[in-house]
Amino acid sequence: MRLATWNVNSVRARLPRVTGWIGRHHPDLLCLQETKASDPDFPRAELEALGYTVEIFGQKTYNGVAILARGPLTDVARGLPDDDAESEKRVLAATFDGLRVMNLYVPNGQEVGTEKYAFKLAWMDRLRAALSEAYRPDQPLLLCGDFNIAPDDRDVYDPERWRGKVHFSEPEKEKFRELLGWGLADALRLLTEEPGQYTWWDYRANGFPRNMGLRLDHFLVTPPVAARVREILIDRDERAGEKPSDHAPVLLTLD
Repeated sequence: MRLATWNVNSVRARLPRVTGWIGRHHPDLLCLQETKASDPDFPRAELEALGYTVEIFGQKTYNGVAILARGPLTDVARGLPDDDAESEKRVLAATFDGLRVMNLYVPNGQEVGTEKYAFKLAWMDRLRAALSEAYRPDQPLLLCGDFNIAPDDRDVYDPERWRGKVHFSEPEKEKFRELLGWGLADALRLLTEEPGQYTWWDYRANGFPRNMGLRLDHFLVTPPVAARVREILIDRDERAGEKPSDHAPVLLTLD
């Protein structure tokens, strides 16, 4: 089984890239974040034409998540349990071929000390509570998406430059560790301890050509899924070219 996660930074603006990438890699399941499209504006027909079941949880201009699968998606759930009608559209969960998948777009946080940063930390607490309420670590569960957190020094091109800043502040990293402590493993770290496995490069300051990256996009898995992890590929090539997303797609292969 091949699963992928990709913050596309507007699915309509990058639809040719998305369809082209699907045509090259043929994932069984693809989780998209930051789709930036309300449900009526989401290009459902174009993606269904490629042979995918499509579930969406959209928001105009900001946020938005979607799951595409080569088969049925069941038990679809949108948002966190304590969300209301005005909450940002950041979570979409579904079951595919016996695997429960949670597609996440974690808040950015903007800057340490701001209201948006406090919202991010509180949102992570709500996610952790939702896991405890609905799931167990012995179930086949996978969380993926743009977490907007680089977990440790290996995941940042210049740790001292980023230390204490948003994406790499200690409170954010602690929230990430709390998720792992619940019973999840960082799938990439099951396969390699190598640094420099970046998934995001800033548009500014020629971040990508200079490889000034962070690893913000993750697959977190419970033990039954961890036992099936075989390969992870960060598709750097998709970050290059004309008008790319600032994130690269990440592919996970399971037995």
